[in-house]
Amino acid sequence: MNRDTQIFDIIARERERQMKGIELIASENFVSDQVLEAMGSVLTNKYAEGYPGHRYYGGCEVVDEAENIARDRLKQLYDAEYANVQPHSGAQANMCVFMACLRPGDKFLGLNLSHGGHLSHGSPVNFSGLVFQALDYSVKESDGRVDYDELEQKARAERPKLIIAGASAYSREWDYARIRRVADEIGAIFMVDMAHPAGLIAAGLLDNPVKHAHIVTTTTHKTLRGPRGGVIIMGKDFPNPWGKTTPKGEIKMMSALLDSAVFPGTQGGPLEHVIAAKAVAFGEALDPSFKVYQAQVKKNAAVMAQAFVDKGYKVISGGTDNHCMLIDLRTKFPDLTGKVAEKALVAADITTNKNMVPFDSRSPFQTSGLRFGTPAITTRGLKEDRMLQIVDFIDTVLHAPESEANIAAVRAEVNRMMANYPLFAW
Repeated sequence: MNRDTQIFDIIARERERQMKGIELIASENFVSDQVLEAMGSVLTNKYAEGYPGHRYYGGCEVVDEAENIARDRLKQLYDAEYANVQPHSGAQANMCVFMACLRPGDKFLGLNLSHGGHLSHGSPVNFSGLVFQALDYSVKESDGRVDYDELEQKARAERPKLIIAGASAYSREWDYARIRRVADEIGAIFMVDMAHPAGLIAAGLLDNPVKHAHIVTTTTHKTLRGPRGGVIIMGKDFPNPWGKTTPKGEIKMMSALLDSAVFPGTQGGPLEHVIAAKAVAFGEALDPSFKVYQAQVKKNAAVMAQAFVDKGYKVISGGTDNHCMLIDLRTKFPDLTGKVAEKALVAADITTNKNMVPFDSRSPFQTSGLRFGTPAITTRGLKEDRMLQIVDFIDTVLHAPESEANIAAVRAEVNRMMANYPLFAW
């Protein structure tokens, strides 16, 4: 069979794009060579519906070992009692929790999408908003932080069956303990989607929601620096959503419900090559060097956020506790949309994404904001001094986003800088 040069040329071009540019999308990272190797392994050939020791196909003895290692490492990483590593994505992990804990039409409460929440936390175009009755809480306009008073008031008034903490564009630590108290008060299940800060949490740099929440979901990429995928974990404290079960049986019962919601509820055969890559990434996260890396992610984000503030940009909430920040362009460039800004920066080989800001005056297709994150550039080896240089690059582009000459000059500087930070061993 002839080599598919058309596709492999595209892969080569994407490799080149990743190497020469500055990657600032908060949900992206660069996996290790051994994670790539596991993903591209012969495990992709194996069909393995079911769970280790309980498969619907023969010949699963070897992949069972890999999946068990993934589960054990994940539990160790977050001090969890239960782990399911089969969800294909974070959104599917969230869907499985909904299926296990709610019935169609049930109420749940999550952070407003335009205030930093996630599509799968109640957007009307997503399964979460289509099948269930989505309620939302906000951030405060005064300081850009979660309005816990509003959350509590809505929870008491509406009595949702599920409360979700977690976001896709929120830069501050969460008060998990406070949300758990109100969930207990109204008899709701408390779920945390820690997809963005999962790596920082694994490194002990942010509070571990497994200590507070009934159920926790996450992606395995982003700060966790693994393959694209999702997982579900639980600690030792879970109430039966329908009550009347003995404490000893609660975890076992919910484990069965969650396992069934993943397979056969929403998925067929698991991606055993991706699960092996997840296991590799979890092993890397258990290594002491991962804490050093995550500490640098956090330092870089803090320096970058302050550099934006120093140049007159509005950083939502005034800074960051994690790996990301959300910039409101309107204070410095009132007429510049996130869409135009993103396009200009991408042309300069600085990759970011337009993003709604709280109380945005523009549509989701235009936006008034940009979201930035430091996981990928930290993986490349960049440190605090380079954050100041990157903000200079961004500011230069945004001052003249229609100028091709301006963009070309910044792009040349970006490419020269990134040539000093090799990415792939092959």
